[in-house]
Amino acid sequence: MSVSNIIKSNLWLRKLAHWLLIPVNDYRPRLWVRLLLNPFKHKRGRGSIVRYQTRLDLFPYNKFQLGKNSVIESYSTVNNGVGDVFIGDHTIVGLSNTIIGPVEIGNGVMLAQGIVISGLNHGYMDINQSPSTQKVVTKKITVGDDVWVGANVVITAGVSIGKHSVIGGGSVVTKDVPEYAVVVGNPAKLVKKYNFESCIWEKVKS
Repeated sequence: MSVSNIIKSNLWLRKLAHWLLIPVNDYRPRLWVRLLLNPFKHKRGRGSIVRYQTRLDLFPYNKFQLGKNSVIESYSTVNNGVGDVFIGDHTIVGLSNTIIGPVEIGNGVMLAQGIVISGLNHGYMDINQSPSTQKVVTKKITVGDDVWVGANVVITAGVSIGKHSVIGGGSVVTKDVPEYAVVVGNPAKLVKKYNFESCIWEKVKS
């Protein structure tokens, strides 16, 4: 049995490991984790930039990867505490974005400002217990290559967004988005689709 399985199977060891990684009443990794563990565990591509004011809540027990020549702008938060986070090459994560795994973002993606991409949901079924203490549920979010996401968009858990699609600003995406599509609204609805025969973006009739 591996060390990780031994820890997972023992409640006391789980609590001890959690305390060693995360301060009490906090959700950020301890300084020693950020300085000594994460640089060896996580991967950053050549030419990638993470701005100083970015909050990287990264833990060694899940994966984080930032592709080459990609940028995470200031005041953004990236958290892999409940799932892996993969960001591809030549991708821009704009100001004040929040990315909570499990999330996979492709190459050449543009994320504008104030976007929330969260593969995490809190349980709420037990009315005798606060949702903050109930078991979390995760569903992976996938954002394909060359996608453009406008400002203040929310992408909910489990959604997949197809290649070269556009998400209009302020949209709330609750369902999968096909490739080469434009969606807008709350909830987001399909308004345009690229026609490869006519080579134009055509409006979709409602």
